[in-house]
Amino acid sequence: MKALIFAAGLGTRLKPITDTLPKALVPVGGKPLLYHVAQKLKKAGVEEVTINVHHFADDIIDYVHGQDDFGMKVTFSDERDLLRETGGGIRHAAGSLKGEPFIIHNVDILSDLDINWFVSQSDPGALVNLLVSERTTQRYFLFNDDMDMVGWTNVATGEVRTPFPDLDLSRCRKLAFAGFHYVSGDIFKVFDEDSWPERFPIVDFYVQECARHRIHGVCVSGLRMVDVGKIDTLAVAEDFLKTL
Repeated sequence: MKALIFAAGLGTRLKPITDTLPKALVPVGGKPLLYHVAQKLKKAGVEEVTINVHHFADDIIDYVHGQDDFGMKVTFSDERDLLRETGGGIRHAAGSLKGEPFIIHNVDILSDLDINWFVSQSDPGALVNLLVSERTTQRYFLFNDDMDMVGWTNVATGEVRTPFPDLDLSRCRKLAFAGFHYVSGDIFKVFDEDSWPERFPIVDFYVQECARHRIHGVCVSGLRMVDVGKIDTLAVAEDFLKTL
């Protein structure tokens, strides 16, 4: 199994730590975030990992090599020339990810997710499977009765984005994205066929393409996770690691 770790971000919400350190190497429980994510993927049976890099890229590369590549085959998707956001980051990593499905994991997410369970619950006929839950938030993916994505909404602003002009919102399930994607290798054909640019958010892709390709939701209950995106979540993450 293959995986892509998003590690190219600037980590602006973790300033001033990230003024001198990439987010991927911010320590939690005495180890960098990247270490925890890589070990979780390895435990799940991932053998090949692609890590996209931009901010302090050399520091990340040197750290990974110093860890003997975590005992996996590691490839770096270099975005030092342009930070491509999530969608562009996936597309830029095509060289090492084409040909088979792969997991996407953010470097700043810690969770108790059983990745193999997620894969086993995913629909092999879908272009993408998204892990979602029923937690309360402001932004939701919208799904039909078959758990196929039909749009996105921000309930705080009332914004709705969908490629289906006659969509009945009252019949949609509103579910929160839980940060994990399981992606078919065919996604790279869609990027090329529909002329997606170098830089774009993956949510924009999902909203537009769900009219032509199946974006399936896998709903998880009882998931515990911490988004280590801000200074005040570091202590929460420290405590969370002790419970795993």
